[in-house]
Amino acid sequence: MPYADGGWPTLPAMMLARAAEWADRPLFRHWQGGAWQSLRWGDFALQIASVAAFLRARGIGPGDRVMLVSENRPEFPIADTAIMALGAITVPTYTTNLATDHAHILRDSGARAAIVSTAKLAERVLEGAALAEGLDLLVCIEPPPAQDGLTCHDWSEALAAPGDVAALLAECEAAAPDSLACLIYTSGTGGLPKGVMLPHRALLANRAGVLPLARRLELDGKPYLSFLPLSHSYEHTVGGFLLPSLGMEVVYSRGADRLSHEFTEIAPAVVTAVPRLFEVLRGRILAGLEKEGAFKRALFDRALALGLRRMDGPPLGLLDRLQDAVLDRLVREKVRARFGGRLQALVSGGARLDPDLSGFFIALGLPVIQGYGQTEAGPVVSVNLPWANRRETVGPPLAGVACRIAEDGEVLIQGDLVMTGYWKNPDATTAALKPPPGETGAWLHTGDVGVIEGGYLRITDRKRDFIKTLGGDMVSPAKLESLLMAEPEVHQALVAGEGRPALVALIVPAEGMEGRVADAVRRVNAKLPTIERIRHHAVTEPFTIENGLLTPTMKVKRRMAIEARAAAIEALSG
Repeated sequence: MPYADGGWPTLPAMMLARAAEWADRPLFRHWQGGAWQSLRWGDFALQIASVAAFLRARGIGPGDRVMLVSENRPEFPIADTAIMALGAITVPTYTTNLATDHAHILRDSGARAAIVSTAKLAERVLEGAALAEGLDLLVCIEPPPAQDGLTCHDWSEALAAPGDVAALLAECEAAAPDSLACLIYTSGTGGLPKGVMLPHRALLANRAGVLPLARRLELDGKPYLSFLPLSHSYEHTVGGFLLPSLGMEVVYSRGADRLSHEFTEIAPAVVTAVPRLFEVLRGRILAGLEKEGAFKRALFDRALALGLRRMDGPPLGLLDRLQDAVLDRLVREKVRARFGGRLQALVSGGARLDPDLSGFFIALGLPVIQGYGQTEAGPVVSVNLPWANRRETVGPPLAGVACRIAEDGEVLIQGDLVMTGYWKNPDATTAALKPPPGETGAWLHTGDVGVIEGGYLRITDRKRDFIKTLGGDMVSPAKLESLLMAEPEVHQALVAGEGRPALVALIVPAEGMEGRVADAVRRVNAKLPTIERIRHHAVTEPFTIENGLLTPTMKVKRRMAIEARAAAIEALSG
């Protein structure tokens, strides 16, 4: 059945319909065998049909949950779409998860099947399964590990199954938009991860909201460099379905250590990253500048200063405008070239991006735009616009998104993008999806505090993360941690002080900066009112994924970190 753009009922219906329309167009580019390999839309559809047939023959059907554990590679969206095409529910899971993390998700979701990419990941998933209720089916994309008991099916076996693309498309077109597409677990920064139930309509609503922006940027046919893990809710929606369906070719990055090279090699139009990466990139730019002569450094500083004035004022005079135009050729053009020269949107998400950090890149001619979202909202709620970028905000809400501020300042969201609820957790669902006092009609209570200014949303705090000091003052630790980590001496920061007379901080220094942390704290304190200043601080060991204190998107698991470092916090607070 032909659909107008955006009229598909489900994600697989959209992807298979696009494949019929664009059979010979490139869809994915990935590094394999020492070279870039390409996969066309037509082959993508054929592989989906085969994998779906294979899974169906082994009992996977509507409502079944299937765990998917893989790094970014074409097999991820192939498996993802095939699972959903059967009416089953994908459970994307981070490759960095420990066996205990897998056990929690398997136990909570009730998944009895898993698709994994490597033998190492398969071993970890099997360890988790042994702690949970086990697995009935395991499919390995690469050669599986030697094992006793459960047979691990090879991916080639799934691709060899006879599939019918047309019949599968017809089946997907008959599915309901409100049926569940995926179960994505929260990062667990405030406790055990919860399974967010996202129906097809939620992800399709995100696509509809971004469509006007994409059309204005004319993204069709341009490359998107996929860097965030596809198991993350943002990348799962945007890199997995949204941008490909708009005609972008998805290029899977080889990792953070190759990203700078890939910018120039791929020349992407769109890249998404977390704030920590922007800090690293700024550090590299400034480190490279130190090796240049005084004249080049002066030109760079002047280009940066004039760029900031264009954004923040006062307005440039005639001489300044002439200088700015010359510096655009001498300085900014070279900076843009380091990022490939074709960037139309360098999107930051996952955590607050400090306006000073985004201002650095924008002043140098790079289109850094900050967005806002939650897994519970598809996940994209708002995004700044390259041509109307207010960097101190997270942009205007997408088309189709209702956004309001509750009496206590909490950001409330309503629309098709909102989740169905939390898996097997009615109490948490009721707390998150409820009407404001005295009203009917549920709104998603985000837990974030913000304001709406001229149609733009600005997030000011995290409601549930406030610290109440002994003096009764309410302080946002996220704000202070962001300010600390914006300093070059600081890699990570954890601010504590609940029920204490003053705030304290545990700081992980940047490499080679162990003896200069105090300077960073002093500079941050100088910007703050007395009640928000850090009274005492100490250097601590890094918060890592391996020690269970860091999420895969580089956010510190606050509650667990405070418990794990309780002795150090107590020593500072005493």
